[in-house]
Amino acid sequence: MTVVNGQDVAEIGAGYHPDPGRSSSLRAEAYTEGKWLEADLKGIFERTWQWVCHVERLRAPGSYVAVTIAGRPIALVRDRSGELRAFYNVCKHRAHELLSGAGTTGTIVCPYHAWVYDLDGKLRNARHTGAMTDFDKSEICLDRVLAEEFGGFVYVNLDPGARPLAEQAPDLAAEIERWAPDVADLTFAKRLTYDIRSNWKNVVDNFLECYHCHIAHREFVALVEMDTYEVRTHGIWSSHFAEAGKAEPGKEEYAAYDVTGASVTQHAVWWLWPNTCLLRYPGRGNVMVLQILPDGPDRTREIWDFYFETDRLEEAEVGAVRYIDEVLQQQDIAIVESVQRGMATPAFDQGRIVYDPDGSGLSEHGVHHFHGLVLAAYERLAAG
Repeated sequence: MTVVNGQDVAEIGAGYHPDPGRSSSLRAEAYTEGKWLEADLKGIFERTWQWVCHVERLRAPGSYVAVTIAGRPIALVRDRSGELRAFYNVCKHRAHELLSGAGTTGTIVCPYHAWVYDLDGKLRNARHTGAMTDFDKSEICLDRVLAEEFGGFVYVNLDPGARPLAEQAPDLAAEIERWAPDVADLTFAKRLTYDIRSNWKNVVDNFLECYHCHIAHREFVALVEMDTYEVRTHGIWSSHFAEAGKAEPGKEEYAAYDVTGASVTQHAVWWLWPNTCLLRYPGRGNVMVLQILPDGPDRTREIWDFYFETDRLEEAEVGAVRYIDEVLQQQDIAIVESVQRGMATPAFDQGRIVYDPDGSGLSEHGVHHFHGLVLAAYERLAAG
């Protein structure tokens, strides 16, 4: 059954224009009605590359990670030959989930009836099946899912026909390598999670523009040199760059955190369609991953993972994490929850995109770029 049809998509995109200088946003229904959440899951999350973890978690043979992608249980393993593999985390006997959490294993053993699979997904042993007719364990294998290492991280895609991420975003890996060449050598240090009362697209919208930063984030503005802030859009990703790490004279009291002696003096952010955000803030070598996950028409689950040079945070890094958790996130959560409430009223349908042709941080063309990708995904879904 089609979730949305062509007429639905035409109506939800009414007001959108390919030229950001002439465009309005998506209509409010896309953020409030259940059918559009279903369209998001089926047309976007089941067909795009989803971030899983840093490469360090799946570096050793036998290492595994179990995750949920678009509501589907998925297991990733590094087999004995070093190949990264991903499967539906579902036993071929009675559908029990096979692995949980993360760790290292020599085989995949179902905790229900102890069917045993090799790390390549092939069934090795099924208890008490030797006398059964027409049962050939060599014909049984876990269902594969596409997996890829990209830019120091691991991604999966539930769409068996998806093009490789490196092919879809050929210049993104090179840009990450340029600005964060140490990313694959960093180590996990901290995770923060948030339950937000707002649609996931509102959270992405807010992330993709800094038009609100002078108003809502004075600490951030003191950290980043806003006159150097630039937003660029590409095929399925966009970037934010600015010089950073030096508090402006007279604004020291607002500084987000201490950046004395920072080796990283740029604010570099990459957003990868549809919901993965990679950030590199001023300080010691670091990368943060923000994953924005739909949890209902008006609910979002956010996961922030912090990767530093060591798993023990230095004093400045403790301050940076505290700033993001207690200041920046609280400011942004209040914003997107207010927007969600406003969208649920008859007072709002859609708003005009603010556009600066020079691509400055005061422009919303990154939001417009995201909306174009959303509408294209809806159109593909409606076309079946």
